[in-house]
Parts: sequence; C-alpha cells; structure tokens
Amino acid sequence: MVSELPPMLQVGDVIVHTDIITEKFACDISACTGRCCEEGDAGAPVTMDEIARIESVLDDIWPAMRASAQAVVDRQGVAYADPEGELVTSIVDGGDCVFRGPKGCLLPEKPISCHLYPIREKRFGGGLVGLQYHRWNICEAARRRGEKEGVELYRFLKEALVRRFGEKWYDELCVAAEMIKKTMINEYKEDKK
Repeated sequence: MVSELPPMLQVGDVIVHTDIITEKFACDISACTGRCCEEGDAGAPVTMDEIARIESVLDDIWPAMRASAQAVVDRQGVAYADPEGELVTSIVDGGDCVFRGPKGCLLPEKPISCHLYPIREKRFGGGLVGLQYHRWNICEAARRRGEKEGVELYRFLKEALVRRFGEKWYDELCVAAEMIKKTMINEYKEDKK
C-alpha cells in the first residue's frame, strides 16, 4: 500500500505544504476573469513596505480607479486591518479589490500575496514562514488546465516564489520536489507488485 506523504516539508526557513508540490495548477484568467481579485471577505494581505509602495504610485493610478474604489481609499486608505488583525488591501462592497481595473491590476507591481496566489503565506516566530495551497472553487479552471498541461503549482508560480524567497531557495524546493516525486513513483511501483 502506498504510504501517505508527509503533509509538510521544510526548505530553509519555510514550511511548505506538500500539496504545493503535488497538485496541478495553471491559472486560466480567460476562464475565471480574475475572480480572486473581486470575491472574498477581505483584501489581499500586504506588508507595510507594500503599503508605502502603493501609496507612492497612488497619484499615477488614481485616474484609472473606479469612483467607488476612490471613495473607499479616501475614507480608509489603501489598506486596513482585517478581523484577524492582518493588513490587507482595501475592498469595495465587501470583496472587489480597489486596485482592480478593467484589464486587471492597476498596480505596477502586485503585492507578493497576489503574485503568490493560490499559495498563502503565514509568518511564525523566529523568521519561520509557512506556505499552504488555498483551494477555492473559483480556481477550478486553473486546476483543470494544470492537469491538462501537467504543471504543478510550485512550477506555475516559479516567478512569484523566486521573487519572494530567491532563486537559491526555489532551486532547493525543486530538489525536494523531485525527491517527493521519486518516492511517490517508487511506492506506487511497490504497491503494484
């Protein structure tokens, strides 16, 4: 019988849920039209540095923002603290990101949480970070496309993972992923005997 994979592995100071390695995913923006930017109960998590960057470009993107988004930013700023106390981008009418334009994100550089989505990051003490795959029904087309194209989530999000953790860390993640895949294949073969 094939044994269960460990639910997590550690790469440097990052705890990675193994679903990020084993699950297939390739965003299909034409199918979902970026619904992750317009649905949900809170905005995208942001850091203080990202808030400062957003505020520095606000005058440039202001004319492209919807009037309802401008009103929210006027009232509460570019970000707020969600019920858990995490800083998130401001939203319109309980879900739509204020920086969503007719052709996608108006920001010249998306917050890292947006770039990493559907991977969610959780920070722990001592510099430890956890990554998990956030499954959401609006991403079903991305899961189907990932299966069809044979693209694992961590490979689809290579650029975002490198942006967040660096090339060296990503290379270490790839080595760990290959070890997990070999283990899965060997256990499958063993199970077939």
